[in-house]
Amino acid sequence: MLLQNSILGLAIIVVAGYAGAKILHKINFPAVTAYLLIGILIGPRLLNFIPVQLINASDFISNFVLGIIAFMLGTHFTLKDLKAAGKPVIWISVLEAGFAWAIVTVIMILYLILNHLPIHPAFVLGAAASATAPAATVMIIREFRARGPVTNMLLRVVALDDAWCLIFSAFAITIASAISVGFFTAGVILEAFLEIIAAVVLGGLVGLALHFIARFVTTKDELLTVTAGFILLSVGLSITFHVSPLLTNMALGLIIANISKERTIFFDTLGRVDPVLFLSFFVLVGANLEISMIPRIGLVGILYIIFRVIGKFIGVKLGAALSHAEKNIGQYLAWGLVPQAGVALGVALIAKELYPKYGEFIFTTITATTVIYELIGPLCAKYGLQKAGEI
Repeated sequence: MLLQNSILGLAIIVVAGYAGAKILHKINFPAVTAYLLIGILIGPRLLNFIPVQLINASDFISNFVLGIIAFMLGTHFTLKDLKAAGKPVIWISVLEAGFAWAIVTVIMILYLILNHLPIHPAFVLGAAASATAPAATVMIIREFRARGPVTNMLLRVVALDDAWCLIFSAFAITIASAISVGFFTAGVILEAFLEIIAAVVLGGLVGLALHFIARFVTTKDELLTVTAGFILLSVGLSITFHVSPLLTNMALGLIIANISKERTIFFDTLGRVDPVLFLSFFVLVGANLEISMIPRIGLVGILYIIFRVIGKFIGVKLGAALSHAEKNIGQYLAWGLVPQAGVALGVALIAKELYPKYGEFIFTTITATTVIYELIGPLCAKYGLQKAGEI
């Protein structure tokens, strides 16, 4: 009876996720890691407390929550903020995300070739490697009241990271899909470009429509309803037209952030409901984790963890040097880019849906390494900010 009661199952997800996060916080576990571990514990592979109906509904919840995450990224892409950040944030963010993508992709291709496996999962794993988890980094900054140039640059770079990840993943998924069916030409790259442009245009049009409709909204409750509805509309249209829902919603948020005089109201209103949605999302991600595959991805996971971090450090060093950023930024910023969660998990979920045979391999690799990153990431961020003298 328990496994057939969706309402009871959802209650278990929310209550267990909240309680688990509070308990594990006592030993300095980040909330995201706690939610993933609780999901593994109460999921179908262990205690089996989550009804199959909710497991089957994971795609809907995931798409909606990832749509909100992408929409919220728009707050960091106002022209005013980008001009204030200057060249260093662009150089550093492009290079640290790009090097992580390129190095992990090459290493994964070599590994898969040596093991006589198809290489297309390597492109998706590489794209996911470019993302960072802003939540864990921001948590450390707030907890220790960090202040200074490294802290300011870190906040800007982690926001741009996920944007680059969405763009890289659009290319990677298109390329991987072409390779998986044995048809890769220059047209595939053009198709990836066109999909990115189509996603941005679609998100922009939905953003303009939301901006227009918002004129007639009179209360925060109405604004919450309208904003959530347009995020769902953006996700639904993206799926219908076969473009990236994440990139489309980021474009939606970007338009609102740049043309709305009271843009922060949109994002603040969503903040009233997103905690329970994020909790449910991460618990369900943990529940979907294929535990039996973890031993089989041991070396892949180690390579992914090591070379993603190497890519981040090389990119920060080079970006800081080329943009003539402060010395401390080049030396210590990369420590704050170690955590990884939300958008990378979103890429993993998309891959799981697209590639029935190897999607589970991609999903499990990213999810398992995310747990590790979320354990060590906050400690790395704290170390970097301490060495920079900003804690």
